[in-house]
Amino acid sequence: MSLIERYLFKQLLGPTLLATLALVAVALLSQSLGTLDIMVEQRQSAMVFAKITFLALPQLLNMILPIAIFVASLVALNRLHTEQEIVVCFAGGMSRWRVIAPAIKLASLAMLVTLVVNLWVQPYCYRTMRDELFAVRTDLAASLVRAGEFSQPSSDLTVYAQSIDQQGIMRNMFLNQEKAEGGSTTFFARQGKIAKRNGEPILIMRQGSNQELSREGVLNFLKFDEYIFNLAPFMNTYELVHYKISDRYMHELMFPDLQQEWEQRNRVKMIAEFHSRLSSPLYNLAFMAMALNAVIGGAFSRLGYGRRIAMIAGVTAFVRIVGFAVQAACDDSASLNILQYAVPLIATWWALSQLFRQKSSRSGGLRLLGARKPDVEWIT
Repeated sequence: MSLIERYLFKQLLGPTLLATLALVAVALLSQSLGTLDIMVEQRQSAMVFAKITFLALPQLLNMILPIAIFVASLVALNRLHTEQEIVVCFAGGMSRWRVIAPAIKLASLAMLVTLVVNLWVQPYCYRTMRDELFAVRTDLAASLVRAGEFSQPSSDLTVYAQSIDQQGIMRNMFLNQEKAEGGSTTFFARQGKIAKRNGEPILIMRQGSNQELSREGVLNFLKFDEYIFNLAPFMNTYELVHYKISDRYMHELMFPDLQQEWEQRNRVKMIAEFHSRLSSPLYNLAFMAMALNAVIGGAFSRLGYGRRIAMIAGVTAFVRIVGFAVQAACDDSASLNILQYAVPLIATWWALSQLFRQKSSRSGGLRLLGARKPDVEWIT
């Protein structure tokens, strides 16, 4: 790139990065509100909460980056055009393509970043997030008992604890087990904590008592300093994590295992997700072309370009809404997947055709500069 092209590229890159960071911060705030129950209900640490929140970022970036490019390019290009820096570029002999080339290169770089995220980063992060959510949901300390509530992890087991601290220590706990052959066993303990021994979950109770009522009606009472209760018979150890469509890699989407009933039932949706990940980066180029058309697609105006920018912004929003509608329709019909590529490509073609509709001529250049052809008097 020439010096002036590098200058234009830097003028666009800075606002794009700032807009992306701002939108990412808003998206993370919204995402964090949705996962706040992980800390409140599941009693997880702030580290787990932050990890799950940030693992959702790659998919959000796919929607954020085109919007950031559009907004940032409008701001940067409007400032450059208002301060007549772009006008000077045209007056200096630069073609329209050379002027917009830095913007196209920035959009192409964003397309490459989005494509890499869609192909590899998103499925990896979503799989990691799914594993983390599965570990949280199957956390024994969180699923077995809730503070101040009687919970039943199985039909023959009832557990209660007055309070639970961040270390997982339960205070003033109660446990009742109904025996299959009849009778029951009741435990009272001042403290309890869930741990693992030989890979199996156990409940360690301290400073308590044990009351056992046999089938014949005989009551046995025992005090203990420490008692270990095996939880393995009451826990579902066969539950497996299930990866959703958004968690799958590209080869898993295109070539599903048709021997599995779930993948047979969702084959069309998986193919739609495959094409969505390939086509969505095209919106970066489409939105950049829209921004270029909004600012330098018409004649120079000293009154500003608010009306034209508002019109193009409305067209851009309409294009993205149509894109979402097409993506949803493709979940039911695989033949519509071609439209996922057609929508951003048609939007790009329209914006660039509007941008280059004026022929390169001296009069056209003068109209772009907002000047009239000067009157020259020849002296002989």
